[in-house]
Amino acid sequence: MIRDAGDRIEVSGPLTLGKARELLEAGSALIKRPETVFDLSRVQEVDSSGLTVVFGWVRAAKRQGKTARISNPPQNLLSLAALYGVTDLLPLA
Repeated sequence: MIRDAGDRIEVSGPLTLGKARELLEAGSALIKRPETVFDLSRVQEVDSSGLTVVFGWVRAAKRQGKTARISNPPQNLLSLAALYGVTDLLPLA
């Protein structure tokens, strides 16, 4: 699930292949401020498609001349980023 909480976008539940397209589209549609923060503190499960979603949000924001950042990333997202060598590319808030 994803919702606009005013000062951030809250993401909850799994950030996995089965939800990737839905979360990418919903999150991209919620990018309205100059800087949008996606709060992942309630994400329960992440697979490699979760990285794709995060980077998709970043690209969607850039296309609009805006910035997307990630707060409270789950440890398994950080582990996957390290495994794939993309940790430095994560836009952590």
